[in-house]
Amino acid sequence: MYSEEDYIQLSAIQHYVFCPRQCALIHVEGIWAENFFTARGEILHEKVDFGDDEMHGAKHITRGLNVFSKRLGLSGRADVVEFTDSGGKIVPYPVEYKSGKPKLDISDSAQLCAQALCLEEMLGVTIGKAAIFYGKPRRRLEVELSDELRQSTEDIIAKIHEMVQQRIVPKAIHSSKCEFCSIADECMPKIRKRKLSAYIKELFSPYEETS
Repeated sequence: MYSEEDYIQLSAIQHYVFCPRQCALIHVEGIWAENFFTARGEILHEKVDFGDDEMHGAKHITRGLNVFSKRLGLSGRADVVEFTDSGGKIVPYPVEYKSGKPKLDISDSAQLCAQALCLEEMLGVTIGKAAIFYGKPRRRLEVELSDELRQSTEDIIAKIHEMVQQRIVPKAIHSSKCEFCSIADECMPKIRKRKLSAYIKELFSPYEETS
């Protein structure tokens, strides 16, 4: 069991899968910056999270639901949770909204699975499936919350806790992902150790010339 001050955010899961260094810079160093992709996601989430709850027959749709897990030391907000009355048993069905298209890694499905794990602990239920709505191509993708996905998600959460507790910031490794990272300028992935001293010297050389 984790104390509340040690909780990590649900968003850290996607950050970690995308790039462990990005996750550390955000959740250990407190660095953040917006770009087109993050702004687009924020706009979508504002529309979804702050809409009114709805009733559709036996289905109650709740938006912007705060969730947490003491066991996993996790907290955050579920975009949408659909509660369905199935024979007197209320079954939650979390739906995560993403502005882009499905990814090749498990970042989205792991974040969704973490929401389900929180709901299971909070409500004492078992959730078999959930869904991700993608802005491109504007459709839902149903995700089976398999034992394998659950274990992978918990492993990621454990690694993030270790990173945050020990204040580990992995070394920068430049890749094609850097193009889409909002904190690439702060990360400086193209500057390797052998270039760092030259880079610092270049930064300060104009001041040396005028001093």
